[in-house]
Amino acid sequence: MDPTIFKAYDIRGIYPDQLNEDAAWKIGNATASFLRSMLRGYDRGLANRQSLCVGYDMRTHSKSLADALIKGMNAAGANVINIGMVDTPQIYFAINHLGTCGGVQVTASHNPAQYNGFKISSLEAKPVGADTGLHEIRHISTALLHTRGVMDGAVEKCNLTEEYKGHVLKFLGSKVKPLKIVIDASNGMAGKMVPLLFDDLGIEIIKLNFEHKGVFKHEPNPLVESNLTQLKNAVKRRKANAGICFDGDADRMMMVDEKGKTISCDLLTALMVPYFLKNAPGAAVLYDLRSSWVVREEILKAGGVPRRERVGHAFMKRTLRIARAVFGGELSGHFYYRDNFYADSAMITLVHIINILSSSNKPISELIKPLRRYYASGEINFVIDDKDAMMKELKRKFSQGEADDLDGITIQFKDWWFNCRPSNTEPPLRLNVEAKTQELLDKQLKEIEGILGQPVEH
Repeated sequence: MDPTIFKAYDIRGIYPDQLNEDAAWKIGNATASFLRSMLRGYDRGLANRQSLCVGYDMRTHSKSLADALIKGMNAAGANVINIGMVDTPQIYFAINHLGTCGGVQVTASHNPAQYNGFKISSLEAKPVGADTGLHEIRHISTALLHTRGVMDGAVEKCNLTEEYKGHVLKFLGSKVKPLKIVIDASNGMAGKMVPLLFDDLGIEIIKLNFEHKGVFKHEPNPLVESNLTQLKNAVKRRKANAGICFDGDADRMMMVDEKGKTISCDLLTALMVPYFLKNAPGAAVLYDLRSSWVVREEILKAGGVPRRERVGHAFMKRTLRIARAVFGGELSGHFYYRDNFYADSAMITLVHIINILSSSNKPISELIKPLRRYYASGEINFVIDDKDAMMKELKRKFSQGEADDLDGITIQFKDWWFNCRPSNTEPPLRLNVEAKTQELLDKQLKEIEGILGQPVEH
């Protein structure tokens, strides 16, 4: 087995060269052994407590990998509840709804079609990453010499569509306007889930790329601006209220306004702050450190407690739980909710957007307009051989500013700031810069690029 498929937050590789059915069996066996060993101190007597949930996305090899994964789990003595082809957030729901000790979603998220992988969650859908069990699972699975064993565990198939729909739509307000929303499913799991969840709400949904044919019309990554072109054109042509683009496993989303202009996810977080704090006064709201100054300002303005966290769903979910934050937003398009088991959900985010649009007489562009008070570079990537040395050089060069090392290096001045950090999942250094004026942004970006070198494409 190729050990490089084990990443910071999940397991991911090219099928079948790096990740195949033999690897899936071993990973399933190791995952079941690890998760069941973590039950000390919990009530093992609950009906499903020693079982695991498994789901998979629409990729052509996902079901085959899921079947092999399940056989490996059975060989470790674990019972498995197979919930079928679902979006990733449904795994988080299933673990909590069924009371299992954890679960696995077979998916490669936003990666191209030749990739696949596994997202592993433990009890209560807590993420399993490099520091919370993935190293142990890698060690156990790479030590296995074969994929044979007595199938001591059982498999149960379970369709949770109605229960999941009830959970997602319980957040829907009583007043829903007859909105027109363009949705680009990116040929991913939103193509299955959106019709099941939203088709009977009285909203006109204009569907783009809902087909599952093993290929993507565009890369299923909504953070890449070029992947939103089709969506933007459709929104303007059809005179829609808004547009939404989901990633491959439908746990992240990006939004464009009625004019076809992208709404960055930190501005969407800021927009939702008063909406949530109205019913949870004084609660904490979580945001990642790449987010605009406007997010913290809106939290304070609404009487909430700002909580700034490092990038990555494992860190965001942990802090959300510790702080009992009512919700959190990440620049990557993940939105996290206290009342969704402290987990992220793009479908629940869409429900909250519907609520906001239904309760206002203004178009989304007008709601966002007051929040566009700073100028941001967006995330820029650089290939650097010695990342630590480069971040130290930035800290030295901009030593007049207020610096912190929460994630990479963040340096703040009175009228601008930047964060430079190594990616948790890919080789580059990532840079975000924000300033009070476009001229200042351009000036400081040019100065930083003079140190980091030429940017590379995402």
